[in-house]
Amino acid sequence: MRLSVGSRPAPDLQLQFVEASNYVECVSLVETYEVDLLLLDGEAQPAGGMAIARQLRDELDDCPLICVVIARAADRWLAAYSQADATLVHPLDPVTTGQTIAALLQRATQTAPTR
Repeated sequence: MRLSVGSRPAPDLQLQFVEASNYVECVSLVETYEVDLLLLDGEAQPAGGMAIARQLRDELDDCPLICVVIARAADRWLAAYSQADATLVHPLDPVTTGQTIAALLQRATQTAPTR
């Protein structure tokens, strides 16, 4: 996923990445760092990105934006139920991925209160 996003998906946007391999690590990173966006793998096991997205929305007061990578476009309804802000379909197209991530982050900087 990191290769598809790139470190600069828009000219005015530079990214830094942190990685988590499970729900506990994900929550720890969100609480420790200023995370603006979560890019979650909807097909990960044992807890998929959609389950993690839903749980984070339910448990965190200040949840970052969430984009879930799904295997099939038909799974968008599941991502909507998980309260994801956006979806990307695997295999990731670098142009679409970069545009989606940039749009989400630009929206976040325009609407989110300062942490």
